[in-house]
Amino acid sequence: MRYCVSLQTDQVGRGAEFVSGPAVTEVARAAEAAGFDAVFVTEHPFPEDEWLASGGHHALDPFVALTAAASVTTTLRVLSNLCVVPYRNPYLLAKAAASLDVLSGGRFVFGCGAGYLEAEFAAVGQAFADRNDRFDAALVAMRAAWSGESVPVDASGATHTMLPRPVTPGGPPVWIGGNSRRALRRAVEYADGWMPFPNPASQAARRHTPELITVDQVAGRLAEAAELGAATGRTLTDVMFSPVASAPFGTDAWDTGAFRAEMDAFAAVGVTAMAVHVPAVDRRSYCDLLTGFGRAVIR
Repeated sequence: MRYCVSLQTDQVGRGAEFVSGPAVTEVARAAEAAGFDAVFVTEHPFPEDEWLASGGHHALDPFVALTAAASVTTTLRVLSNLCVVPYRNPYLLAKAAASLDVLSGGRFVFGCGAGYLEAEFAAVGQAFADRNDRFDAALVAMRAAWSGESVPVDASGATHTMLPRPVTPGGPPVWIGGNSRRALRRAVEYADGWMPFPNPASQAARRHTPELITVDQVAGRLAEAAELGAATGRTLTDVMFSPVASAPFGTDAWDTGAFRAEMDAFAAVGVTAMAVHVPAVDRRSYCDLLTGFGRAVIR
């Protein structure tokens, strides 16, 4: 099992404690030293106030934040968790992703999703209703752009080329977020990995994605992925989830044995990476907890 952890750049309310150049440097280096596979960031370019008041959050631009993290590390992968593809023109997005892949030496993992906040779609001038169709089309367009070959983009006959090519042949690994069958199908058909997220039934309608909590539920969805893969000849390379039964590391309720048992259960059904929650209110505590998690679990 490989472990991924937040870069904490969504903690905008804590100011420079997490949202600053020194903070990104310190957290990224602490995560790398502790043995984490990757750090990740979220994306919300212009969230609605009503959503913010009900538990939502701000975030730095994911490509800027991850570039900063990659520039001060050498082996740590950097993951967008997740980038909302239908917010952008696919070729501008392909250029941003390729640039990060090149500058990080091939350490970028392009986690992406369809998005679910209709008001934020409106704020950035993008349609909400057809976002899934545009997402699928964008994945095809970005793969073509990353080839470095001449690509036709419209009926005019003109072709376009995007260089430099990503360091990673074929482009950075693409992991698809979302719990729906369409997200799972998209991951199998177009991508390299799937990153569903814990979602209780009470949040399913709000987030426009099905409930997913237990190991058995994840196993059932991965059985669906195998069926889809059999039809397309493709299989998922990676699956990332987040532990839900174990208490957060660093709390009084933490139980290392129980956590390892939970990880073994998820690994047995095909999960290859875990996004772990490490609660802390300041940078020093957070880095100390990352170090402690590395000693207790990773190493």
